Amino acid sequence: MAKFYFRYGSMGSSKTANALMVAYNYAEKGQRSLLVKPAIDTRDGAHVMASRIGLSHPCILMDELMDMRDDDVRSYDCIIVDEAQFCTKEQVERLTDIADECDVPVIAYGLRTDFRRDLFEGSQWLLAWADVIEEVKTVCWCGRAATCVARFDAHGNMVTEGGQVMLGSNDKYVSVCRKHHKLGMLGLSR
Repeated sequence: MAKFYFRYGSMGSSKTANALMVAYNYAEKGQRSLLVKPAIDTRDGAHVMASRIGLSHPCILMDELMDMRDDDVRSYDCIIVDEAQFCTKEQVERLTDIADECDVPVIAYGLRTDFRRDLFEGSQWLLAWADVIEEVKTVCWCGRAATCVARFDAHGNMVTEGGQVMLGSNDKYVSVCRKHHKLGMLGLSR
């Protein structure tokens, strides 16, 4: 029986690089994996999954996976989803169906919480329904585990209000430990 995995981590924990390495490992064994991401992630192009370290690979969008017939899904050995925090409840439920009914393993990568430490919709349901939940770790500037994402403005000040989704990378976000998130100490040298 296939399992449904949620591998979460803060920004900069190499979630996308891990996803691309898993796809490479499947290909190296002669197996087919399907890379998927939500349409909202347009930073590297609509149909490209790209890591900050320079790895990239073509992918489909989550909406396209939603429209795929089960027989087409079964032609893959694994489904790998990046930026899964942006999935809707319905999309996460489809991922459970793929694991349960199509018997295809699903590995979803994403953030657990936003810059305010609130759950994303997708993360809420991934945490609720995944068979296996694993943390992809990274560290705060102080050396502790970085479990929080902090958004900052052009002056390096922590932002605590605004829309939940604002696409960005190292130009808008930094990963910090809970203590430094609470204190607003981002360790930025700007």
